[in-house]
Amino acid sequence: MSGGIAWMGAHHHTPSSAGPGMLGGISLTLARGVGMDEFLINLGADPDELAARTPCRELRAPAGQPGRPSPRLNRAMYGACGGWTYVLEDWGMATWATGYQGKAESMLPREGEEILCLTANRFSPPAQIVHAPGACAYRADFGTGTGQGSALDAALSAAGAVFPSMPEAGEAEVVAYFEEHGERLPELVFTAVGAYTGVDIDRDAVEAGDLPGVLIAPA
Repeated sequence: MSGGIAWMGAHHHTPSSAGPGMLGGISLTLARGVGMDEFLINLGADPDELAARTPCRELRAPAGQPGRPSPRLNRAMYGACGGWTYVLEDWGMATWATGYQGKAESMLPREGEEILCLTANRFSPPAQIVHAPGACAYRADFGTGTGQGSALDAALSAAGAVFPSMPEAGEAEVVAYFEEHGERLPELVFTAVGAYTGVDIDRDAVEAGDLPGVLIAPA
Protein backbone atom coordinates (compact mmCIF):
# COMPACT_ATOMS: atom_id res chain seq x y z
CA MET A 1 0.00 0.00 0.00
CA SER A 2 1.44 3.38 -0.99
CA GLY A 3 -0.14 6.75 -0.31
CA GLY A 4 2.58 9.37 -0.14
CA ILE A 5 4.20 10.05 3.23
CA ALA A 6 1.33 11.62 5.22
CA TRP A 7 0.88 8.31 7.06
CA MET A 8 4.21 8.90 8.84
CA GLY A 9 2.93 12.15 10.29
CA ALA A 10 -0.36 10.54 11.26
CA HIS A 11 1.62 8.10 13.45
CA HIS A 12 4.04 10.71 14.78
CA HIS A 13 2.79 10.27 18.37
CA THR A 14 2.66 6.46 18.16
CA PRO A 15 5.47 4.78 20.16
CA SER A 16 8.40 3.45 18.13
CA SER A 17 7.86 -0.12 17.00
CA ALA A 18 9.66 -3.07 18.59
CA GLY A 19 8.81 -5.11 15.49
CA PRO A 20 10.77 -5.74 12.31
CA GLY A 21 10.03 -2.37 10.73
CA MET A 22 8.90 1.14 11.63
CA LEU A 23 5.63 3.02 12.02
CA GLY A 24 5.54 5.46 14.93
CA GLY A 25 7.83 8.42 15.55
CA ILE A 26 9.60 8.29 12.19
CA SER A 27 12.10 11.01 11.32
CA LEU A 28 12.52 11.48 7.58
CA THR A 29 15.54 12.82 5.72
CA LEU A 30 15.36 13.48 1.97
CA ALA A 31 18.31 14.36 -0.26
CA ARG A 32 18.81 14.99 -3.96
CA GLY A 33 21.80 16.05 -6.00
CA VAL A 34 23.96 13.51 -4.15
CA GLY A 35 24.23 9.75 -4.72
CA MET A 36 22.30 7.50 -2.36
CA ASP A 37 25.31 5.50 -1.17
CA GLU A 38 27.43 8.63 -0.80
CA PHE A 39 24.75 10.30 1.31
CA LEU A 40 24.36 7.27 3.57
CA ILE A 41 28.13 6.93 4.01
CA ASN A 42 28.21 10.61 4.96
CA LEU A 43 25.65 9.76 7.66
CA GLY A 44 27.98 7.09 8.99
CA ALA A 45 26.80 3.92 7.23
CA ASP A 46 29.38 1.16 6.79
CA PRO A 47 30.14 0.76 3.04
CA ASP A 48 30.18 -3.05 3.21
CA GLU A 49 26.86 -3.18 5.06
CA LEU A 50 25.44 -0.70 2.59
CA ALA A 51 26.59 -2.80 -0.37
CA ALA A 52 24.84 -5.87 1.07
CA ARG A 53 21.39 -4.20 0.80
CA THR A 54 20.21 -6.23 3.81
CA PRO A 55 16.49 -5.86 4.59
CA CYS A 56 16.03 -3.78 7.73
CA ARG A 57 14.21 -6.61 9.50
CA GLU A 58 17.39 -8.73 9.33
CA LEU A 59 19.77 -6.17 10.85
CA ARG A 60 21.46 -7.19 14.08
CA ALA A 61 23.70 -4.93 16.13
CA PRO A 62 27.15 -6.46 16.74
CA ALA A 63 27.87 -7.76 20.23
CA GLY A 64 30.29 -5.77 22.37
CA GLN A 65 33.73 -7.05 23.33
CA PRO A 66 34.18 -8.64 26.79
CA GLY A 67 34.29 -5.90 29.39
CA ARG A 68 33.14 -3.27 26.91
CA PRO A 69 29.60 -2.07 26.26
CA SER A 70 27.98 -2.84 22.93
CA PRO A 71 28.22 0.07 20.50
CA ARG A 72 25.15 2.31 20.29
CA LEU A 73 23.79 1.87 16.79
CA ASN A 74 20.43 2.94 15.38
CA ARG A 75 18.57 1.39 12.48
CA ALA A 76 18.01 3.43 9.35
CA MET A 77 15.84 2.29 6.45
CA TYR A 78 16.37 3.85 3.04
CA GLY A 79 15.33 3.95 -0.60
CA ALA A 80 14.87 6.28 -3.57
CA CYS A 81 11.89 7.94 -5.24
CA GLY A 82 11.80 10.47 -8.08
CA GLY A 83 15.41 11.59 -7.74
CA TRP A 84 15.26 11.79 -3.94
CA THR A 85 17.04 9.49 -1.49
CA TYR A 86 15.00 8.95 1.64
CA VAL A 87 16.22 7.80 5.06
CA LEU A 88 13.81 6.71 7.82
CA GLU A 89 14.75 6.50 11.51
CA ASP A 90 12.60 5.93 14.59
CA TRP A 91 15.08 6.33 17.48
CA GLY A 92 13.78 9.82 18.29
CA MET A 93 15.92 12.10 16.10
CA ALA A 94 17.29 12.29 12.56
CA THR A 95 21.01 11.56 12.24
CA TRP A 96 21.50 14.18 9.54
CA ALA A 97 19.86 16.93 11.62
CA THR A 98 21.91 16.16 14.73
CA GLY A 99 25.10 15.88 12.69
CA TYR A 100 24.47 19.08 10.76
CA GLN A 101 23.68 21.03 13.91
CA GLY A 102 26.82 19.60 15.50
CA LYS A 103 28.75 20.74 12.42
CA ALA A 104 29.90 17.24 11.43
CA GLU A 105 31.92 17.89 8.27
CA SER A 106 30.36 15.05 6.27
CA MET A 107 26.83 16.31 6.98
CA LEU A 108 27.20 19.98 6.10
CA PRO A 109 24.98 20.92 3.12
CA ARG A 110 26.64 21.76 -0.19
CA GLU A 111 25.80 23.75 -3.28
CA GLY A 112 24.08 21.60 -5.88
CA GLU A 113 22.41 19.45 -3.25
CA GLU A 114 19.08 19.77 -1.48
CA ILE A 115 18.35 18.21 1.88
CA LEU A 116 14.99 18.29 3.62
CA CYS A 117 14.73 16.76 7.07
CA LEU A 118 11.77 16.22 9.41
CA THR A 119 13.27 15.31 12.79
CA ALA A 120 10.98 14.11 15.59
CA ASN A 121 13.23 15.68 18.27
CA ARG A 122 11.80 13.46 20.99
CA PHE A 123 14.70 14.33 23.32
CA SER A 124 14.38 18.08 22.72
CA PRO A 125 10.90 19.00 21.40
CA PRO A 126 9.35 20.41 19.33
CA ALA A 127 9.75 18.50 16.09
CA GLN A 128 11.58 20.49 13.45
CA ILE A 129 11.92 20.99 9.71
CA VAL A 130 15.47 21.59 8.48
CA HIS A 131 15.69 22.60 4.82
CA ALA A 132 18.97 23.08 2.97
CA PRO A 133 18.28 24.04 -0.67
CA GLY A 134 22.03 24.51 -1.15
CA ALA A 135 24.88 25.35 1.22
CA CYS A 136 22.64 27.16 3.75
CA ALA A 137 20.07 25.45 5.94
CA TYR A 138 16.94 26.94 7.48
CA ARG A 139 15.12 25.56 10.51
CA ALA A 140 11.48 25.82 11.51
CA ASP A 141 9.44 24.23 14.26
CA PHE A 142 6.45 22.20 13.13
CA GLY A 143 3.63 24.70 12.71
CA THR A 144 5.79 27.43 11.19
CA GLY A 145 7.42 28.11 7.83
CA THR A 146 11.13 28.63 7.18
CA GLY A 147 10.59 32.31 6.41
CA GLN A 148 12.28 32.02 3.02
CA GLY A 149 9.16 32.38 0.86
CA SER A 150 10.18 29.13 -0.86
CA ALA A 151 8.11 26.53 -2.68
CA LEU A 152 8.36 24.45 0.49
CA ASP A 153 6.87 27.30 2.53
CA ALA A 154 4.06 27.58 -0.01
CA ALA A 155 3.37 23.84 0.29
CA LEU A 156 3.32 24.08 4.10
CA SER A 157 0.83 26.95 3.94
CA ALA A 158 -1.35 25.16 1.37
CA ALA A 159 -1.51 22.05 3.60
CA GLY A 160 -2.56 24.08 6.65
CA ALA A 161 0.76 23.27 8.36
CA VAL A 162 1.60 26.91 9.18
CA PHE A 163 -0.39 27.86 12.23
CA PRO A 164 -1.36 31.45 13.14
CA SER A 165 0.99 33.21 15.52
CA MET A 166 0.90 36.29 17.69
CA PRO A 167 0.88 39.23 17.01
CA GLU A 168 -0.62 38.29 13.62
CA ALA A 169 -3.63 36.81 15.43
CA GLY A 170 -5.12 37.29 18.86
CA GLU A 171 -4.23 34.93 21.69
CA ALA A 172 -7.70 33.39 21.80
CA GLU A 173 -7.60 32.66 18.06
CA VAL A 174 -4.16 31.04 18.32
CA VAL A 175 -5.18 28.88 21.29
CA ALA A 176 -8.42 27.78 19.59
CA TYR A 177 -6.56 26.88 16.38
CA PHE A 178 -3.98 24.77 18.22
CA GLU A 179 -6.69 23.00 20.20
CA GLU A 180 -8.53 22.13 17.00
CA HIS A 181 -5.60 21.24 14.73
CA GLY A 182 -2.56 20.62 16.95
CA GLU A 183 -2.90 16.85 17.10
CA ARG A 184 -2.88 16.68 13.29
CA LEU A 185 0.08 19.03 12.85
CA PRO A 186 2.68 16.33 12.07
CA GLU A 187 0.36 14.81 9.47
CA LEU A 188 -0.09 18.23 7.87
CA VAL A 189 3.68 18.78 7.76
CA PHE A 190 4.34 15.39 6.16
CA THR A 191 1.50 16.04 3.71
CA ALA A 192 3.14 19.32 2.67
CA VAL A 193 6.57 17.74 2.25
CA GLY A 194 5.04 14.96 0.19
CA ALA A 195 3.38 17.53 -2.06
CA TYR A 196 6.64 19.50 -2.41
CA THR A 197 8.87 16.49 -3.19
CA GLY A 198 6.45 14.04 -4.81
CA VAL A 199 8.01 11.29 -2.68
CA ASP A 200 5.89 8.19 -2.07
CA ILE A 201 7.04 5.57 0.46
CA ASP A 202 5.25 2.25 0.82
CA ARG A 203 3.86 1.95 4.35
CA ASP A 204 3.50 -1.84 4.22
CA ALA A 205 7.16 -2.27 3.23
CA VAL A 206 8.28 0.07 6.01
CA GLU A 207 6.17 -1.66 8.67
CA ALA A 208 7.46 -5.06 7.58
CA GLY A 209 11.09 -3.91 7.47
CA ASP A 210 11.37 -4.98 3.84
CA LEU A 211 13.35 -1.94 2.70
CA PRO A 212 17.16 -2.11 2.92
CA GLY A 213 18.66 -0.88 6.14
CA VAL A 214 21.93 0.05 7.81
CA LEU A 215 23.09 0.59 11.39
CA ILE A 216 24.34 4.09 12.13
CA ALA A 217 25.94 5.51 15.26
CA PRO A 218 24.27 8.67 16.61
CA ALA A 219 25.91 11.81 15.25
